[in-house]
Amino acid sequence: MRKTKEILRLRFDLGRSYHEIATSCQVSTSTVWEALSRFKASGLPWPLPAGMDDLMLERRLYHHEPPPSTRPVPDWTQVYQELRRSDVHMTLVLLWEEYKLTHPDGYGYSWFCHQYEKWRGGLDLVMRQEHKQGEKCFVDYAGDKVPVVDPHTGEIRPAQLFVGALGASNYTYAEAVWTQEIESWINSHLRMFQYFGALPRVLVPDNLKSGVTKPDYYEPDINPVYLDMADHYEIAVIPARSGKPRDKAKVENAVLVAERWILARLRKRTFFGLEELNCAIRELREELNRRPFKKLPGCRRQLFEEQERPAMRPLPAEPYVFSHIKKARVHPDYHIEVTSHFYSVPFTLVKKEVEVHFNAATVEVYHAGVRVASHRRSFKPGHTTLPEHMPPHHRALAQWTPERIAAWAAKVGPCAEKTVTEIMARRQHPEQGFRACMGLLHLAKKHGNQELEAACTRAVALGSFSYKSVKSILASGLYRQPLPAQLTMPLPTAGYHENVRGSGYYN
Repeated sequence: MRKTKEILRLRFDLGRSYHEIATSCQVSTSTVWEALSRFKASGLPWPLPAGMDDLMLERRLYHHEPPPSTRPVPDWTQVYQELRRSDVHMTLVLLWEEYKLTHPDGYGYSWFCHQYEKWRGGLDLVMRQEHKQGEKCFVDYAGDKVPVVDPHTGEIRPAQLFVGALGASNYTYAEAVWTQEIESWINSHLRMFQYFGALPRVLVPDNLKSGVTKPDYYEPDINPVYLDMADHYEIAVIPARSGKPRDKAKVENAVLVAERWILARLRKRTFFGLEELNCAIRELREELNRRPFKKLPGCRRQLFEEQERPAMRPLPAEPYVFSHIKKARVHPDYHIEVTSHFYSVPFTLVKKEVEVHFNAATVEVYHAGVRVASHRRSFKPGHTTLPEHMPPHHRALAQWTPERIAAWAAKVGPCAEKTVTEIMARRQHPEQGFRACMGLLHLAKKHGNQELEAACTRAVALGSFSYKSVKSILASGLYRQPLPAQLTMPLPTAGYHENVRGSGYYN
């Protein structure tokens, strides 16, 4: 359902065509048409009502399955291949007759011929790409790399060249980065937007992993972080089709120009840092954008300033903050893990899959497209738990502190206070003794404060500070018997331990 929301956003917020939406969302045009038709028939407004998550939208739009197709459609690829065979004289009539033998309820001959010619007419069409002002920005990395020398070790590290070009003016952005990883990819886009001072409506990346996690000719999967950035800037992402260089001719040409105009001129220079390299690239980048066209009046910068930039959208007040995105399943203790630290989510989401967005400052958890938890980021191993995420019985336990427990025990009696104090003191962390102390509270409700104090008095005399000892004393009735004048305790010699009760305990 996340794609359904993206289809609606691209159509109603950005005004994209059905074909562009289908390419961006990696679905067929008919799927886009069906989603928009169902949305129109549902009577829902756009933007969607507050509080409507993905599951509610799915139930509203797709409450029943569409009827299955009853008449089979021929495999046009197989028909095409059969007609291209040189070893037999194949005709459409023969292929249609074979189709009818296999599917007696199939379509007629005239429909068969018309649909085949329509399908064949779409093969290998070359479209002249006339780019609208301020619409598309093509992005990619250059194939050639720039060696950068570490001034301390002498180690040579190759730097990548990120290139972006606007469709109408060819206005070009270029910078050097260390890697093609997703964080570097996103930050290069942010710096490119700042350089343009405005936003395009469509991004056209190549099928590199940072932009497209699963390249596919028909349905490439766009990186969710890349989509998150595009959603922040209200930009559509339409990847170039795999194996179709015409889709990215603009950026391929921009990369070629950058390699010839920038990298070729820097080939004899030695750089000792990425910033030094980028300073040189910035100078040559400005020269490239001010260089006059050979066949057209003006230059890239002039065309950008006069025509393309006025057609682009302004930058938002708040820039996008890079966040990692990953899927996680909520643990039985209603926490999810991010780099060895555990963050709470509402306990009703136990064992369900959520989407985690995290950066250097925050961790946000989403379920069904709705944010369900937000935490400050911690880089230390441990737990961050919010009280509102706990089930009621856990929340009640979390409200207790060592001081509050000791104050309650003091109301029962001095020996009860001594017992709970020792229970917490003998743990590495006082909280580890809370459960045992809460057990004593339960015993007080069951037996009464006077009986509990008597049992704790015997436990203190025996040096046995544990919930099980007090419970055993109450269960056996030992708390009713007077304490012996002298309890026989083992001497502090070899084998001595304070938990050894001695013969006095059994008398």
